[in-house]
Amino acid sequence: MRKSTDRYVGAVGLGCMGMSWAYTESERDDDASVALIREAVDLGVTFLDTSDVYGAGHNERLLGRALAGDGVRDRAVLATKVGLVGSPDRRTAHDGSPEHVREAVEASLGRLGTDVIDLYYLHRVDPKVPLAETWGAMSELVTEGKVRHLGLSEVTVEQAEEAHAVYPVAAIQSELSLWTRDPLGVSADGDTKTGDVVGWCADNDAVFVPFSPLGRGFLTGRVTTASFEDNDWRGSMPRFQEDALKHNLRIVDVARTVAERHGATPAQVAIAWTLAQGEHVIPIPGTKKRKYLHENTTAAGVDLTDDDLAELDTVPPPVGARY
Repeated sequence: MRKSTDRYVGAVGLGCMGMSWAYTESERDDDASVALIREAVDLGVTFLDTSDVYGAGHNERLLGRALAGDGVRDRAVLATKVGLVGSPDRRTAHDGSPEHVREAVEASLGRLGTDVIDLYYLHRVDPKVPLAETWGAMSELVTEGKVRHLGLSEVTVEQAEEAHAVYPVAAIQSELSLWTRDPLGVSADGDTKTGDVVGWCADNDAVFVPFSPLGRGFLTGRVTTASFEDNDWRGSMPRFQEDALKHNLRIVDVARTVAERHGATPAQVAIAWTLAQGEHVIPIPGTKKRKYLHENTTAAGVDLTDDDLAELDTVPPPVGARY
């Protein structure tokens, strides 16, 4: 168990985006996803992550359906986001205006079927709107009882400090994995412009939430070719292009070597590595399949040694940018 905002949740959470958006459309099944979310909560995977932009609201409606009745909602810590606006071609634009914040939270509450959102993230900082202005509007939602806590996504330490001066930052969500380490203040190209966001969270009593801890499925070892469905985002991502992917498999090889010593899978090692970055870290791997839900959940039981961590910290840098 780890503490998320003011409640304890399972050490591993559940990212729900892929149930509605971005990956392998042919495998989408709303009924199966509802059952999986309910099973996750029963297993103690009670930190659930979505956004209003995932599937143009579809993902929030899916979660609302899964959490309805039987006291399921009361056992879950529900996180959603505001600040990105989607379009039919799946491109997104920023909107951090106070007007949008107020409209969006009402829509999210309705789709989720809840009276209050446990954790409300600013999905991305809008470069056209002062962060303090957006954050101030979001803090009013806490005062009004519509939101319990506020979080940021994909920000720098400087931006975290700016928001924190207006209203406490309870959580920061950014991509963190064996092949994306920017929030630790390091990156493949030596660019540390984000700063040590993970450390900032520890120092300021905030939760750090790694999204894509499995590298969008790559670190499971099950993605070995650059062949994806037409609507799968990974088909256009630099790290998943054929030449880059072949090089990047060396990262999985290291994870597999460590996994074999623990009787675990590369995916479990990748998740355990994120957990080892601090007691305030709660990864949210996503899945649509029960067997992977169980695999991801039990990653919390993989106790990596100092030697394991040292080996994992020396994996080859990835070829290709994130996006």
